[in-house]
Amino acid sequence: MGIVKIFYKDDCPMCPMAKRLKDSLQEKNVDVNDFNVGTVEGLTEATYYRVMALPTIVVEDETENWLGEWRGNVPNIDEVLNVVHGT
Repeated sequence: MGIVKIFYKDDCPMCPMAKRLKDSLQEKNVDVNDFNVGTVEGLTEATYYRVMALPTIVVEDETENWLGEWRGNVPNIDEVLNVVHGT
């Protein structure tokens, strides 16, 4: 099963949608890590993933192999679940 990483910033106009996606995914028992790029930790992680647009959503497997990503937009929950579950 995949792990979702969500990168956001407090003043990003689309990021509230990404935060709602995070909540919906967690309700479905999906592992989600979120990173505020306005913090040192968040910016460090964002640099590693080459985040240039917000929000950015990355899905990886347990060994950090890339499964999917969305940059600058928020997908619907079904799109993310399909990647997370490998369907």
